[in-house]
Amino acid sequence: MKIKLLSTLVLIGFFCMSFSVIKWYANLEEAKKIAQKEHKYILLNFSGSDWCGPCIRLHKEILENEIFQTYATKSLVMVNADFPRLKKNQLPAAQQKINDGIAERYNSQGIFPLTVLLSENGKILKQWEGYPKVSTTEFVDEIKWVIDHAQ
Repeated sequence: MKIKLLSTLVLIGFFCMSFSVIKWYANLEEAKKIAQKEHKYILLNFSGSDWCGPCIRLHKEILENEIFQTYATKSLVMVNADFPRLKKNQLPAAQQKINDGIAERYNSQGIFPLTVLLSENGKILKQWEGYPKVSTTEFVDEIKWVIDHAQ
């Protein structure tokens, strides 16, 4: 009976881990505090969730991919600065102000999508303009390489 219960718990744990979902933050300052506390890097993504085709594709094909999610959950604090255009998707004024401030500092050219790897203090380590022309595994490997060489 104990072996069966243990096997069931292991399977439940594996099932839960394989469907881990990244927590996305909308406030970079909050993300910096978490990154500093947990000694992680920050991946900041600028997106237009309801109008930017490459942004939508990036989220679906890379950022929501199990390979990326597994890595990001352990090593990154994720921040999304979204700039939707449709009236029904408009952000609250306070969030729009936060996103505008993040964009002013990290995306003054208004590039979408733009993905920026930051140190825990907000220093730019690397950025990817547009949709990365690599597989999810290669994208994760690029992040790892930058982190390994930043230390």
